[in-house]
Amino acid sequence: MKALLVVDMQNGFCHPDGSLPKLGAALAGVDAAVSNTAVAVAHARATGMPVVFTRHVYRPGFYDEGPWLAGRSPGLAAVGGLLAGSWDGDVVDGLGRREDDLVVDKCRLDAFQWTSLEPLLRGLAVTELVACGVVTNFCVETTVRSAIMRDFEVTLLEDCCAAQTPRLHEVGVEVMRDCGFATVTSVAEFAGVAVAA
Repeated sequence: MKALLVVDMQNGFCHPDGSLPKLGAALAGVDAAVSNTAVAVAHARATGMPVVFTRHVYRPGFYDEGPWLAGRSPGLAAVGGLLAGSWDGDVVDGLGRREDDLVVDKCRLDAFQWTSLEPLLRGLAVTELVACGVVTNFCVETTVRSAIMRDFEVTLLEDCCAAQTPRLHEVGVEVMRDCGFATVTSVAEFAGVAVAA
């Protein structure tokens, strides 16, 4: 059984009014990545494939952020970014998340660490993940590596991902592909449809 895993496509990362773009950490190509992911989500739903969204969120006070992540985005707490339950922390509207969708909240790069993601996937009898999301070379790559260590096969939809620069995106994809962490493909190949470049 396959599942589509959409990593951290939240307002805080992907919307121009989100906290990270306002702090100068906008993602290159994010609009195309969100549009392509919407195609992937629609295809997964049409074929009965489970869709799991992750959200990178923190509790009020940011006590669960940790020093390394706080150092990567030092202004995040000051602007209240990625707070659990906030607009900034929620999945972007363009993906059409529904109330009955599967959502896993996390506070580290790895979507498996300290979350219910693995037992959820095991309960669904999932053995292969189709992964996409943001940020390519951070949470997506870390989660893909973690999935491989848990014996899930992974396919990466490279045009459904984005990073701060095109080169960082390319490096993340290259590492996942060339190290054998994921089979890399496009949303057109996954969904069998043509999409805008």
